[in-house]
Parts: sequence; structure tokens; C-alpha cells
Amino acid sequence: MGHHKEEKDNLDYIYYLVGLFTGLFIGFILNVGFTWIIVGGILGLLTAAAFIAVLVRGRNEEA
Repeated sequence: MGHHKEEKDNLDYIYYLVGLFTGLFIGFILNVGFTWIIVGGILGLLTAAAFIAVLVRGRNEEA
């Protein structure tokens, strides 16, 4: 029998999309100007990146 290594799809882009759209939505809701929509999107992407780096990457590692 051959060994078959199961490959999992990389679904990190979903976290980035959720972070981006949530940040854009919050920036829109603040209603202070168009600039805050962009800032909200950037902060959402940064939050998604931190979430992936800290929580998602470490979920399969045992301490």
C-alpha cells in the first residue's frame, strides 16, 4: 500500500475576506469620512493576519 499524504486546502483567504469586509463595514458605520473606511479595511486585514498567525496556525500543534 502506498502512503498517501492528505492535502488540505488552504482557506486562509476566508479569514482575510471576513476581516476586510468587517473592517470596511465598521469604517462605513462610523460615518466620519471615506478615509475611515480605508483605515477600517486595513485594520481588519491586520486583525485577520494576527488571528491566523496566533490562533489558526497553532491549533494543530501540541504543547
